[in-house]
Amino acid sequence: MVEDSKLEQLEQKIDEQPLDVQGFESPRMLMEMIPEDLVPLLDLAHRPVISASQFSREQLIQLCRLAARFETEPQRMNRPLTGKILISAFYEPSTRTRLSFESAWHRLGGDIMSITDPATTGIAKGESLQDIGEMLNNYGDLVVLRESDARAVYDMLDTLRIPIVNGGNGTDEHPTQAMADIYTILKAHPALALADEIPDEQLIHIGIIGVPAHMRTIRSLLIFLSQFASGIAKVSIISEQEQPFADGQREELEQAGLTIEVTTDLDAILPRLDVVYINTIAWVDDDYQEYGKTFCLSVDSPLKPGSMVMHPLARGAELDTSLDNTPFNWYFAQARGAVFIRMALLSAILKSYS
Repeated sequence: MVEDSKLEQLEQKIDEQPLDVQGFESPRMLMEMIPEDLVPLLDLAHRPVISASQFSREQLIQLCRLAARFETEPQRMNRPLTGKILISAFYEPSTRTRLSFESAWHRLGGDIMSITDPATTGIAKGESLQDIGEMLNNYGDLVVLRESDARAVYDMLDTLRIPIVNGGNGTDEHPTQAMADIYTILKAHPALALADEIPDEQLIHIGIIGVPAHMRTIRSLLIFLSQFASGIAKVSIISEQEQPFADGQREELEQAGLTIEVTTDLDAILPRLDVVYINTIAWVDDDYQEYGKTFCLSVDSPLKPGSMVMHPLARGAELDTSLDNTPFNWYFAQARGAVFIRMALLSAILKSYS
């Protein structure tokens, strides 16, 4: 028997759902505040995307601006990738990354060939990624690869003559997830994109719950954040590990301008954070490991008023559903925006702007 509350939901028309302010108003304001300049994106044409370190600050800003246009003005799209084929090769489990790439490609007018199990490919017979790359040159116009082996995306580069995008390679990087993260942060804090010098009162304090040495989402995000160091007062890493960084990782970020601290006391620092990013999952070999399960965010956490909570998803007990219907929830807008930032990136790589 259907509960009364569920019956009320069924009787509500879809177009009467509340406006997603974070998913519409914020990107529209970001688009209006940033002048369009596609010149920085020209250098991305026909290039592979492997690491967050490939991108300049100007490119990230213009990709976010283009994403905001796609998000708020879908009626203006003219499907520039009609006739183009995406090879979506996901040899590691994925929901958001795979579907958001495929959604982005479809929205731009293209067609897709999807691989979700390496056991159905020549890899199961011992075929090399180099040989697979040689074949894919004839089958599509761009490859998105997710592999638990960090070297796989580099190996395929040896023979590919079409662009490849890293959809997550082991514990190494996840650059397009980090683009979705930056897009989300810029929608909430657009001043980061406006100038190199930002007044002290507008500097933001970012807290990241996780282990940068083992989490590809955090590794790529920190690289991107270093491009906006002039607008960030501090990045606090909240971790159970005393040394959560890989060798040389922290030093590189500090040399790029970030001020970094490490702490184990989540509740003590939450009231000071403007952005709270939480993750617990790291892919290692063919399975995942969880870190920081003692940390949990809920409606009872001492979050700073006006702050934003982010999570790359999928979540577990570390992010309680009690936050879902609060203004702190930016993780759903983060997942939604991933479609549009990937549309912007794919458009730039194939030099097909609608």
